[in-house]
Amino acid sequence: MSATQTAVVQARDLQQVYTIGRGAFRAPDRLQAVGGVSFVIAHGKTLAVVGESGCGKSTLARMVTLIEPPASGDLQLNGIDVMHTDASQRHALRRSVQLVFQNPYGSLNPRKKIGAILEAPLKINTALSASERAEQARAMLAKVGLRPEHYDRYPHMFSGGQRQRIAIARALMLKPALIVADEPVSALDVSIQAQVLNLLADLQQDLGLAYLFISHDLGVVRHIADELLVMYLGHTMEQGDKRTIFARPLHPYTRALLASTPGIHTGAVPQQRIVLKGELPSPLNPPAGCVFCTRCPHVAAQCETQRPALRPLAGRQVACHLAEQFDQPNDVVV
Repeated sequence: MSATQTAVVQARDLQQVYTIGRGAFRAPDRLQAVGGVSFVIAHGKTLAVVGESGCGKSTLARMVTLIEPPASGDLQLNGIDVMHTDASQRHALRRSVQLVFQNPYGSLNPRKKIGAILEAPLKINTALSASERAEQARAMLAKVGLRPEHYDRYPHMFSGGQRQRIAIARALMLKPALIVADEPVSALDVSIQAQVLNLLADLQQDLGLAYLFISHDLGVVRHIADELLVMYLGHTMEQGDKRTIFARPLHPYTRALLASTPGIHTGAVPQQRIVLKGELPSPLNPPAGCVFCTRCPHVAAQCETQRPALRPLAGRQVACHLAEQFDQPNDVVV
């Protein structure tokens, strides 16, 4: 079966542009939050999107979950063209994509019991009876590793890790094909992060779920991703198989991210630390050439005037004029 036939989500050249007013007598600014991102996620696979704050990761998540439509590009969910569907069909598609938020302390209604929180999606979207909803909610609690008595408790009675398990259970109530996890473990202690990541892996294996996993932490991504998409200022810098990129990153930004992530390098000679100078440019005024040129330690004259195309090289896609010079083995264990 081809990748197209097994794909849960296919995105081609997704772009998102916001218009920002500057007063009555000034023309509005145009902010490109996502500047043309493409990917495919198959059943049972995980695409991790990584990058600094402001790179467009969460905007991408909002487009994929149909919270906001793309400004341009193509998006298909379960083979259906999202850009050209009517309201009823779009409503049905929303059920197949669910979102797990970053903060488990803010994503659960503190005034509702856990049972009511889990049953809410079923109450809104199905014709199940109250007893059937309760049965499914209790079964989902067990699937995420919580006990039956937790059904009648309130969110404040749980730890952060338990709350995130509840949030994951809520996302699964409508049996989605795709889970968009937006920094789902960044608010948790390191030991709890591992437990939640293991739970997500087990659920993926059991249910055949596809994940769009958004993170700034490559140490976390290493444990769950199949493919990696590195973003910077709304653009794809490097994209491909996780093992290929971790073993031999070809974009200077990817190399800097890996070098700054503790705990994923081994070997007799430590990898040289790469210090990025300056701050992320304003998306209202991006560089004319490569969007990374203002911080890249290897910038050349060509980089400042010509934006590099995303091109195939050494088993992945990379947007860098000088990528060939970085084609050397790395010491990353994946």
